[in-house]
Amino acid sequence: MWGSALDCDLARNVFGQHLARELLFKSVKEFIENDNPSKPLVLSLHGWSGTGKTFVSSLLVKHLFKEGSQSRFVHFFSPVLHFPRVQNLEQYKVDLKGWIQGNLTTCSRSLFVFEEMDKMHPGLIDAIVPFLGSSWVVYGSNYRKAIFLFISNAGGDDINEVALDFWKQRKDREDIRLHHLESTISKAVFSNPKHGFWQSQIINQHLIDVILPFLPLRPSHVRQCVQAEMVQQGLEPEEELLNNITDSIVYFPEDEKVFSSTGCKTVVSRINYFV
Repeated sequence: MWGSALDCDLARNVFGQHLARELLFKSVKEFIENDNPSKPLVLSLHGWSGTGKTFVSSLLVKHLFKEGSQSRFVHFFSPVLHFPRVQNLEQYKVDLKGWIQGNLTTCSRSLFVFEEMDKMHPGLIDAIVPFLGSSWVVYGSNYRKAIFLFISNAGGDDINEVALDFWKQRKDREDIRLHHLESTISKAVFSNPKHGFWQSQIINQHLIDVILPFLPLRPSHVRQCVQAEMVQQGLEPEEELLNNITDSIVYFPEDEKVFSSTGCKTVVSRINYFV
């Protein structure tokens, strides 16, 4: 079953993200197993760079589609690549709506990934509002079976603050739950006039089903990243080398070195330097 394979892949390869893993698997499993969902599944992923947002998205694509990211039913949108000029905003809206509708007509079980939402021109994403609710009609297709992922670094500072507060109060990081983070992420992201969700109807109409927070990574999680990457490269993860690479990462706060400033993003370059 794809579900157990995805769950296993998340458990084995996603480090330090108990909350995002749990929320993602539960929401996707329930959605896929529902033959007649009332609306598409809309997930919003938030956290600092290097915490695993894009990687988790790639695992989901890999397990849902036989051809993975090469599938013609998986669609990626980058504001920098696809929507670079603010003066073309109105045309982008027309194009985006057309792209979504055309692809949903081809396959109702499509997946759309919107990267770097914090760099998207405010107002543009509202072009797809009709496809996220329950009342739109796409002829010849049950568009309600589609999945939409929004990925953003925004809200990362606020997530980090909550995680740091837990550490200062000597609370277990694994005890952080969605209710500790959801409102603070919402305020940080949806009230930012430079964010793609600024005054968006997606927010006003409550069309996001689940917010997935990605927590800052502890040194132990970075070490797991280093070890996994070394094995992936066919290298022997010797203890001293693991320690040297893990210790070379920048952590914050500067004195206590509690969390990685770059998550696991610089792990590959650090391995190349040390090896």
